[in-house]
Amino acid sequence: MSSPYGTGAYVHIPFCERRCDYCDFATWTDRSHLMAAYVDACVSHAQALRREHPGAIDHVFFGGGTPSLLPPDDLGRIVDALQPTPDAEITVEVNPDSFSDRHARVYAASGVNRISMGVQSMDDEVLVALGRTHNRDNVAQAVRAARGAGIEHVNVDLIYGSPVESFRSWIASVSAALSDDIDHLSCYALTVEPGTPLGASVAAGTARAPDDDDQAAKYEAIDELCESAGLSWYEISNWARPGGECRHNQNTWAGGNYLAVGAAAHGFMDGARFWNVRTPERYIEAVSTTGDPVAVRVPQSLQDRYVETLMLGLRTRTGVDLAGWPDAVIQTAADLVDIGLLVAGGRSAPPNFDQSGRPSQTRDADSCHGADGQRFSLTRRGRLLASHVMSELASHLPDGR
Repeated sequence: MSSPYGTGAYVHIPFCERRCDYCDFATWTDRSHLMAAYVDACVSHAQALRREHPGAIDHVFFGGGTPSLLPPDDLGRIVDALQPTPDAEITVEVNPDSFSDRHARVYAASGVNRISMGVQSMDDEVLVALGRTHNRDNVAQAVRAARGAGIEHVNVDLIYGSPVESFRSWIASVSAALSDDIDHLSCYALTVEPGTPLGASVAAGTARAPDDDDQAAKYEAIDELCESAGLSWYEISNWARPGGECRHNQNTWAGGNYLAVGAAAHGFMDGARFWNVRTPERYIEAVSTTGDPVAVRVPQSLQDRYVETLMLGLRTRTGVDLAGWPDAVIQTAADLVDIGLLVAGGRSAPPNFDQSGRPSQTRDADSCHGADGQRFSLTRRGRLLASHVMSELASHLPDGR
């Protein structure tokens, strides 16, 4: 499916020096000996994907794990294999502890123009509780390195809701992040995942689970602080200065196409979601033997497209245009407007469905609002209750399988 943001590629780098206590991602701390072979596999796989999909690649996102653990020249090899357009957005997630001036210079020379920094907190006590190793000074130094190399966009990731984090500490963390030279802030509520050290501690009663009311208050504080600093929300967990929005993530929320490179990487192309084998060993072996590391491929049904448009589109400030959708869905949206969870109207549009239920796309934002203006987006209160809003709307969708 095309989107206003073009086609992208997600590259997963599954190596970490230390696993954070809350993390349940596909990452490993004891596989550094595989890095060289893993990069070779990613390059080979990327080249094969480009032969299969020769169209323009408009954005590339390196996630992890800790992509900055790779030698920066090796990351550049993967960029070259993907052959992005000259003006592509290329994002790399980095840890402040493993991001140096040299990383920044080599990244910039490779076309990287966006850094997403996993900071999580500016409070040393909270960082220890989350299992992080950096401190406030590392963050400032890493931001300076990125800016000094000419990297245009810098994002900081924060996590709120740690049991040891006070409201005052959270305000200080957000304020400190905004005082650095950044143009994007991502803030995520701490969640307790089974199988993680944090999950085990909560289950054993040695750590408290995050408090919903505390997280709601901290979210409202983020929104106010960001707006005061000139950053506007454009997705539930993301705020940016004008022009600083992440194109790759916008494409994902718009239901656009993106390739998947690396172990456990997820992608979406031509109406099907797919993901690669989970471990780096299996990925390396699959690429070197069959050339195809895809583990699962799931074509979307009509019902899937409706649900995903709601779930992804409603996360964004542009919302969802419900013109042509079932009357029960539109009426439910109107009811949610009445109780202050949705607002009618919006800006430019994510993907929508035409009257036949087929996905339709346009690059003309002004034409996306629907004949009846039935575009709905979340209020701030609605963002706090987003799962409820989405569930209410989805419950009135027809079974299109």
